Amino acid sequence: MPSDAVIGGTGLESYPGLVVTGERRATTVFGEPSAPLVLGEIGGRSVAFLSRHGPDHGIAPHRINYRANIRALRDAGVQRIFAVAAVGGIAPELEPGAVVVPDQLIDYTVSRVNTFFDEGRVVHVDMTHPYTPSLRDRLLRAAEATGVAVHDGGVYGVTEGPRFETPAEIDRMERDGCAVVGMTAMPEAVLARELGMEYAACAVVSNAAAGRGPAEITMEDLYANLERGMREVRRILAAALSTGSN
Repeated sequence: MPSDAVIGGTGLESYPGLVVTGERRATTVFGEPSAPLVLGEIGGRSVAFLSRHGPDHGIAPHRINYRANIRALRDAGVQRIFAVAAVGGIAPELEPGAVVVPDQLIDYTVSRVNTFFDEGRVVHVDMTHPYTPSLRDRLLRAAEATGVAVHDGGVYGVTEGPRFETPAEIDRMERDGCAVVGMTAMPEAVLARELGMEYAACAVVSNAAAGRGPAEITMEDLYANLERGMREVRRILAAALSTGSN
């Protein structure tokens, strides 16, 4: 089984270029993951792919069974997770289409089960570096090697969804130091940490956050920006995966 996995979000419900070798339908003590694990090869390296929202993008961010997703990957032998997500740009330099490798998180969600340890013994995990530094470096080196421009670092603010935020909420997040806003990085990051898995993210700015762009956010514009950015992300991932070991 592969030791590297890619979790695909909005704009990456499937993985073009993945040479599929099999599929694993998993059931965990926390239920079923969003989709079967697709096993395959990218650039000759074994990898597992999981569609976070399901293959038809039918699972809203607040309804994703994050615990089942992470546990299914761990049960399959995965040790490292490359998470891909669409985000809104808050920082002015992060225009639609930009690719970001965030280094910090702020969790604004309110209703999600965010730990494997909500019953029985209490376990506290350190989140000083919510994204594994060595895995972030692997993404950054891959971007440099492929000539893809990325923004190194930034705070990812995680909101409940599925609605977009109000301009006032974005103003608050900017005051808190957030560079981008999305809906899926938590509890994904902490659950991976609880199971001892490495975790890093590559995020595509799909739109300017509310109140930051010239108009309302439309899904047509969002997907157009994602299509461009996800091509770059796939180049980065192919290079990053080629530097690992199975």
